[in-house]
Amino acid sequence: MVTRISNSPAETEALGETWGRSVQSGSVFALCGDLGAGKTQLVKGFARGLGFPGRVHSPTFSLVNLYTGGRLTLFHLDLYRLDTPAQIAAAGLEEYLKPAGVTVIEWAERWFPERTALNPLAGSMPLRWVELATVTETQRRIQYEDFGA
Repeated sequence: MVTRISNSPAETEALGETWGRSVQSGSVFALCGDLGAGKTQLVKGFARGLGFPGRVHSPTFSLVNLYTGGRLTLFHLDLYRLDTPAQIAAAGLEEYLKPAGVTVIEWAERWFPERTALNPLAGSMPLRWVELATVTETQRRIQYEDFGA
């Protein structure tokens, strides 16, 4: 796993922007971390890196936000309101695991309690598992590992 330390929300967004600039269609990013760990900041930067010109916010109440107008379509999922993989399956979100664009999933650990649960999927798509942790009020530890194509 690669470890990065972010010292501010702006640095977290900058990392996301870097990822957004180089991501390929069909990729999935699984973000894990507590409230306030920086998941949405990372997605804001990611959207900017894709060239999305608008405002990005967490889709907590709608489960999915769709951002178009950039280099690739961004599907932004937030699973905070769903507690189990069964609830997520019932919500019909599987289609976002093979996106015609890029999918970023906040609270991915609710769908895949262990990163190894993604192994059957990882061979068919580029997948980045990202764990964000609060170190101090402004500092975050961002660890990630790539799987799949």
